[in-house]
Amino acid sequence: MNEAHGYFVFFHPQALEALGAPIQPYLLGEGDNRHILCREVDTAGALIEMTLAGQTQDGRTVQVELMVPGSMVRMIVSAHDDEEFGFRPRVATTATQTLPPVGPTAAPAQAAPQSVPASSDTPEEAPTQTPTRP
Repeated sequence: MNEAHGYFVFFHPQALEALGAPIQPYLLGEGDNRHILCREVDTAGALIEMTLAGQTQDGRTVQVELMVPGSMVRMIVSAHDDEEFGFRPRVATTATQTLPPVGPTAAPAQAAPQSVPASSDTPEEAPTQTPTRP
């Protein structure tokens, strides 16, 4: 299993009691902190599907899928070794380039808005209102 990524699935004590001996080989931890370490967790549906890395008696690595009712799970914790995760100040590793706001011909941000064109922009042969106003 990739040690940098996985999920810890914690169970209710009553769930461990109900599951009994078949769940014991997959559990880690002691007491109320009994949990399963798995690669993937699928919580869609009534059953929670956990994908584990296992090993056969002859040493081959196998993928084990374990499914339990969702009501048995107390908590799922994601374990990532990701340096860019969390709320802390970050220093940019590369210089960022300032891009123009719209394109190469965009007006600077300080330019006056032109939602209504200036009167000097009106063509000389502009259409007139017909009929003319009284």
